[in-house]
Amino acid sequence: MKHPTFAQPIEAYLEEFNRTLPQRVRSQVPLLNLVVRYLLRSRGKQLRPMLVFASAGACGAITDRTHIGAAMVELLHTATLVHDDVVDQAPMRRGLASINAIWKNKVAVLVGDYLLAQGLLLAVEHEEFDFLRVTAQAVRRMSEGELLQVQRSQKRKFDEETYLRIIRDKTAALLAACCQIGALSAGADHSTQEQLAVFGERIGLAFQIRDDVLDYTSRSTILGKPAAHDLREGKATLPLLRALEQAPPSEAQAIVRLLQSSARRNGHIQRIIAFVERYGGVESAMATARTLVEDAIAELDSLPPTEFRDMLIAIARYTIERTK
Repeated sequence: MKHPTFAQPIEAYLEEFNRTLPQRVRSQVPLLNLVVRYLLRSRGKQLRPMLVFASAGACGAITDRTHIGAAMVELLHTATLVHDDVVDQAPMRRGLASINAIWKNKVAVLVGDYLLAQGLLLAVEHEEFDFLRVTAQAVRRMSEGELLQVQRSQKRKFDEETYLRIIRDKTAALLAACCQIGALSAGADHSTQEQLAVFGERIGLAFQIRDDVLDYTSRSTILGKPAAHDLREGKATLPLLRALEQAPPSEAQAIVRLLQSSARRNGHIQRIIAFVERYGGVESAMATARTLVEDAIAELDSLPPTEFRDMLIAIARYTIERTK
């Protein structure tokens, strides 16, 4: 598969990764193999395994342990995406029909469980218990972030502090884990592991903020999922929160009432998007994302200058420059 140009330093490792991943999830159940093959047709950006490989390289060595760590996080990430689509009743994923849309929720949940188990078993079979600890902590935070988002939506509570906590847990935690696992696999010391984890968390926050911005600015054909998806679900993300801060109270309250309404029509959605544009919500959110990226890059200063460190910097900038 075609990777971004910044992935050139790890291209050979990614080719090996993609060759061996299907073998790691092969089952004796034909339906399971069919669904997994469908999933692997569209693997997305492969940002998480890239971070594992690049972090390991930046810390001095890409090893067999690195391959185990990359496969583990990719399987766990894919499992969470399948489960997320069930929770969100999402009809599309990466421009294709979701697993739950084709095979229904029961199959989707069971396939997600299988991928999760395979990822954990991979670490156990190779006695990578440090990988398990880091990943289990990340998955726990991801679950907490998802549940906090559900609670926030039910209460119709809109505040930036809760928003940042949600995205730190549900998105940034796994990217932090990827970078830490890469450092672990290369034998990096604890201080370096922590620096890489902070780098991963900050680019994870920036990545999610950019994702939330794209929900306001992109068409569904580009995103591979319905545009304005968050608004249709009544979610207030950073662009809207920043616009609400800048708007006159009466206008802000009217927009909040629209978002709280259970009958959000297209006209309401367009009105909210225009409101965010009028009060600079997108620009303000992107300014925060850019600051996070620069802070993340600063965490790499103590690493020796290598093509792998340059790749991490390129990934950081990519998180806020991407269009889908």
